[in-house]
Amino acid sequence: MLDTLRQIAEEVGHTTNLQQALGLIVGWVKQTMRAGACSVYLQDPGHGDFVLMATDGLRPESVLKVRLAPGEGLVGTVAQRHEPLLLRDAAAHPAFRYFPETGEERYTSFLGVPIIHFRQVLGVLVIQHQEHPDLGDNEIAFLVTIASQLAGAIHEAATAGDDDTEARRTLSDTRRYVGATGAPGVGIGTLVAPSPYADLDRVPDRDGRDPETEETAFREAVVAVEEELRRGSERMADLLPKEVRDLFDVYALFISDSQLIDDIVARIREGKWAASALRAAIDERTAVFARMPDPYLRQRGEDIRAVARRVLLHLHSDTRDPRNYPERCILAGDEVSLARIADVPPGRLAGIVCRHGSTLSHVALIARSLGIPAIMGAHDLPFKRLQGHTVVVDGYGGRVFVDPSPSVLSEFERLSKEEEQLVSSLAALRDLPAETPDGVQIPLYANAGLASDVALGQRNGAAGVGLYRSEFPFMLRASFPGEEAQYRIYRRVLESCAPQPVTMRTLDIGADKALPYFPIEEENAALGWRGIRVTLDHPEIFLTQLRAMLRANAGLGNLRLLFPMVSRLDEVKAAMALLDQAYEGLESEGKTAMKPPIGVMIEVPAAVYCIRHMAPYVEFFSLGTNDLTQYLLAVDRGNEHVAELYDHLHPAVLQCVRDAIDAAHGAARPIAVCGEMAADPLGAVLLLGMGVDSLSMAAPGIPHIKWVIRNFAFEQARVLADRALELADASAIRPLLIAALEEVGLGGLIRAGR
Repeated sequence: MLDTLRQIAEEVGHTTNLQQALGLIVGWVKQTMRAGACSVYLQDPGHGDFVLMATDGLRPESVLKVRLAPGEGLVGTVAQRHEPLLLRDAAAHPAFRYFPETGEERYTSFLGVPIIHFRQVLGVLVIQHQEHPDLGDNEIAFLVTIASQLAGAIHEAATAGDDDTEARRTLSDTRRYVGATGAPGVGIGTLVAPSPYADLDRVPDRDGRDPETEETAFREAVVAVEEELRRGSERMADLLPKEVRDLFDVYALFISDSQLIDDIVARIREGKWAASALRAAIDERTAVFARMPDPYLRQRGEDIRAVARRVLLHLHSDTRDPRNYPERCILAGDEVSLARIADVPPGRLAGIVCRHGSTLSHVALIARSLGIPAIMGAHDLPFKRLQGHTVVVDGYGGRVFVDPSPSVLSEFERLSKEEEQLVSSLAALRDLPAETPDGVQIPLYANAGLASDVALGQRNGAAGVGLYRSEFPFMLRASFPGEEAQYRIYRRVLESCAPQPVTMRTLDIGADKALPYFPIEEENAALGWRGIRVTLDHPEIFLTQLRAMLRANAGLGNLRLLFPMVSRLDEVKAAMALLDQAYEGLESEGKTAMKPPIGVMIEVPAAVYCIRHMAPYVEFFSLGTNDLTQYLLAVDRGNEHVAELYDHLHPAVLQCVRDAIDAAHGAARPIAVCGEMAADPLGAVLLLGMGVDSLSMAAPGIPHIKWVIRNFAFEQARVLADRALELADASAIRPLLIAALEEVGLGGLIRAGR
């Protein structure tokens, strides 16, 4: 059986469209099961009907003609019940329905099993026999195994196959793909796919003909990309503020990094083709980022890869085609580089769709700054086959509609006009306080990792920086940065915000968040050696960072220090002892320094219930709801098999957050929230009602949450939070919160339109 499964999966993997894949499946299953007929019915996502998509044994002309409504017939019964159905006399079953065009009257038995992909019924796999076969548990188990193994292959073929086939058009008039919101808004336009010459993944390992010529071509390509980024920054001078245009300089630093250049040149001199040397070096560099649980740092690897694609494009400069852009352009690709965005003539960019990436990517940041809707992580989008197709980008729902019907298109055009009015009203909130109608102020801070993040926070009306990730300067180097290098970075950030506060998290590395020059490999990275555990074990690293931070704070006094991944009181005491040692060392050397307020990051469930013990040693707490949710629910949100179970509105998460807030306030200590829950309008309402003292989020989310706070009374939020905490499931909590936001006129924050 396993050999059969492997052979089926392998052949399906080589098909070019959905119909071809299904034809292979029914033929193999019919032969293996010695059945009279094998058929596949798939659900039409547009109408919900089950359509006969392929058969071996029924009349071929019935394919695409037979449709069953949900719950109709034996096929509908199998799909509805989500379980196999074996009948020796199918016609005797009350749900039986006969279709003369199929010629199935010669078959008496029926065995159908559902094809399920991540809880979604894709269709039903059916075998039929002419006489009563000796079928039992073994045959059912075999067919269930085949269906479960092939669900993924069918899903992949359906989403990545030939989109011009009659089968694909029959399944749905409007195709829809789902991702994550990178930037809100609604965009309508023509999809533009990347040049095929910029595909790093398709670069083969190949020897170069002349190392000297290959090296020259590579160095010229790097210079060309640097020049493109410079021109792009100039071209967008009137569209983006300077602090956001600085991201072009960051990208230039990525690709001109001397260590990376030397690595690629060394591979070329060893005899490799320039393109394959580039691909191998980039794969090695970005693999480190890909293993990191922190989505912000993981996204930096995607940024490096995007710029490398630009270099590859220049290596193929003699073969690539010139690109013409439509009046309303939707850029799509695995990632969309800043250079590609800058290439689009002013006024023509209507939206961005990336198969990879997240809301933390630089591309998403640029999109938000431009006011362009963006979808990230649309993994199933077959963009290479959609060049020139009409596309709608719904930046609120994280959805992409391909070739929408006239009614769908008309509705999104209406919503787009309403969206323009909403954006104008939010811009007016920048200099207004985040204060509820009944007088409760909730300061809103920005999360940051680069100087450009800090500046964008200020542009969006942030009250300071609520979480500065100090890891990033460590990621861009070949070795640990020294005290002076760190001092200059921290000082620049503190000066740019002064007198507003900046909460700097100490180095949060370890396990699968390892540095390239400090590798750590563990079987269970999330529960391993990371955060404060690493820095306490390496005081030589920790003391250098603490000294740099204390010196940077001198004369400014706006630093707040935050210890990550704390789970025990003795970790707080040990970290404080090292802080004292760093300060005393600076004093003895005659160097100016200033101690800051100290905080603990609450992201481990155990820490929630140690708050009262830690409170006498620190001045504040900060809730990292991303990791707290992940640990509490035992869900790796980066694992597609369980990612949908990750939900910060889960009742256990809400109760844990309430416990943390109550414990901090019981110890007379303020507590902030710096996770994604703070940037979610639904989560923000609950946190307001629970009494949190401040919120910190990605800068573009600040105007939206400020709008929530200024339109939602504290007492109203408190009552809502109490009601939510009484509910048993997030599926009940979410509608309650949505209704509450709609009632006060804030529905535009969670959907398109006002």
